[in-house]
Amino acid sequence: MNITIPQEEYDRLVAAAEMLSDLQSYDGAMAALKSGDEDLIPSKYVTRILDGETPLAVLREWRGFNQSSLANASGVNRVQIADIEAGRSNGSIVTLKKLAQTLGIAIDDLV
Repeated sequence: MNITIPQEEYDRLVAAAEMLSDLQSYDGAMAALKSGDEDLIPSKYVTRILDGETPLAVLREWRGFNQSSLANASGVNRVQIADIEAGRSNGSIVTLKKLAQTLGIAIDDLV
């Protein structure tokens, strides 16, 4: 069975579905923040990343590590960390995973 509705009604329904999806995403994000599963990065650090600083350097400082302490905690060589921060290397997936886990962030936040 086919049902025809006016374009205006269809557009209203699509907009309502998009709004519901946005609200569900918002609720999920707020629940993750409340449970401690997510963390908000302070704006001064986000601004530094947006201004071109490497995410690893900024997020390392945000979490209170220097390069040596991050190297010790993550098992990643300090020279590798310095190279990633200087843009001389991207780091392997294994390396980035270790760094992200140590910093308590998603690996996506480093790339």
